[in-house]
Amino acid sequence: MSDFVADLIKKVKPSATIAVSMKAAELKRAGKDVIGLGAGEPDFDTPEHIKAAAIKAIEAGQTKYTAVDGTPELKQAIIGKLSRENKVEYKANEILVSCGAKHSIFNLLSAVLNVGDEVIIPTPYWVSYPDMTLLAGGESVIVETTAAADFKLTAEQLSAAITPKTKLVMLNSPSNPTGRAYSKAELQALGDVLVANPHVMVATDDIYEHIYWGDEPLVNLVALCPELRSRCVIINGVSKAYAMTGWRIGYAAGPADIITAMRKVQSQSTSNPCSISQAAATAAYDGPQDCLDVMKAAFKERHDYLIEALNGLPGISCQPGNGAFYAFPDVSEAVTKIEGVNDDVELATWLLEEAGVAVVPGTPFGAPGYVRLSFATSIDVLKQAINKMELALTQAIR
Repeated sequence: MSDFVADLIKKVKPSATIAVSMKAAELKRAGKDVIGLGAGEPDFDTPEHIKAAAIKAIEAGQTKYTAVDGTPELKQAIIGKLSRENKVEYKANEILVSCGAKHSIFNLLSAVLNVGDEVIIPTPYWVSYPDMTLLAGGESVIVETTAAADFKLTAEQLSAAITPKTKLVMLNSPSNPTGRAYSKAELQALGDVLVANPHVMVATDDIYEHIYWGDEPLVNLVALCPELRSRCVIINGVSKAYAMTGWRIGYAAGPADIITAMRKVQSQSTSNPCSISQAAATAAYDGPQDCLDVMKAAFKERHDYLIEALNGLPGISCQPGNGAFYAFPDVSEAVTKIEGVNDDVELATWLLEEAGVAVVPGTPFGAPGYVRLSFATSIDVLKQAINKMELALTQAIR
């Protein structure tokens, strides 16, 4: 049979996080006792006032196409959120609402990259950045960060990675998968490098900004370095903070010319996001925000339990984070001590088969020797997972 699949698509890897979640679900359906810690999806229900807004929208007949870039109501809610929380000001033509933050990033890369343009991506990175860059015709420049630097890109590393071909830098804070956020001083240092390189754009993936418990407030790069406003695109959405993953609403805020180009991409691919989801997202941003504190407190409690528990397991060590809902332990010792396991990918398979716990290997994040565990689930489930992992690891490591 002829192979009709494009050569470019053959180079693209499936999402590792989605693959792990699908494998865990498949094993569960087959009757195996599996605990899935792969998906980055809050276990909370969407807050009631948000669901009520969606029901009201349905009853009011808001079931038609909207403008490609989002309803005026949602765009104004986003503008209000950015002004109120991030101290940055945008106009309606500088906002594009999309089908999730992932969609927003894809729109951005498709709109700005020419073939051969370089995108600087620090490790550990969200698994989709390099493949979306590939699909848009760009080339990923992977910069390896270190555990000693809390897995954060330094100004020196950024400066050294920039070339005449650099088009964009991807920043994610708090980070998926490390759970660590840039401090004001660290972000300022990166901003200074970017200011000195006017040919370079920057995308700030802020999807986990509300799930943060650091010692100092998070600072937005545009607020910190206004000189970058003309070449910075802020990416965010409602999925993580408001437990709205299935609603699929994200947005980009940036210079009007870039947003217009991204709107053009979206108009020829998905068109507008779901009208009902947009009504719900409007309620999320304009409504009461106390739900955020409730969920953040729960994530912090789970984080504290899981980090301590992981550090009590043989062959595993884990540094704490200060945001998101992921633990990213170093499992290199376990790899060396378990017979038949040669790397983090094989260890993830081993944990699934021997312990019945699904985790994501670090290699797809650009960090071999690590695995990612999501604690977007209850303490009881996490305790069950730790017990199962402890039993399997203790038997294998003697």
